[in-house]
Amino acid sequence: MPVTDPLSDTPHAFKPTAAWVFGSLPRVISFGFGSGLIRPAPGTWGTLLGWLLWVVGVSRLPDPAIAAVLVLAFALGCWTCHRVGREMGKADDGGMVWDEVVAFWLVLWLTPDTWIAQLVAFVVFRFFDIAKPPPISFFDKHFKNGFGVMWDDIVAAAYSLLLLAVLVRLEVFP
Repeated sequence: MPVTDPLSDTPHAFKPTAAWVFGSLPRVISFGFGSGLIRPAPGTWGTLLGWLLWVVGVSRLPDPAIAAVLVLAFALGCWTCHRVGREMGKADDGGMVWDEVVAFWLVLWLTPDTWIAQLVAFVVFRFFDIAKPPPISFFDKHFKNGFGVMWDDIVAAAYSLLLLAVLVRLEVFP
């Protein structure tokens, strides 16, 4: 199944199926409970999953618990994405969306708690995650392991938070 160099970005014929993803817990997590299988735009679907999980659970926690969840979810993602990337023979398959989930939780944690602010946060985060302005593109190209998969999205979250802070300062949100 995997190619000779398990951490290369060389395209290969392996296409994950639902049966394959749900065959192991690291795959389930890395693929965002299956949301990474949805086409087109699996990263957008993963971000939407992150938003849903935020609304129904994570946002209800006190701030210290949210901080702990973010750190633990980041560490878990580093491990699962590294492991699944090696299995697939591709360091950062587009279907691995746990990085979007965790990074968007960070954005939502520090975004005003209104639907309009969260919607703007979603659009802004997706823009930075897709456009990958420097140094996001550097990290995406040079960090080929689970940490790299997770880290470039954290940097996209930081860009998003910077822009959202400007919008809050300009009193764009009610």
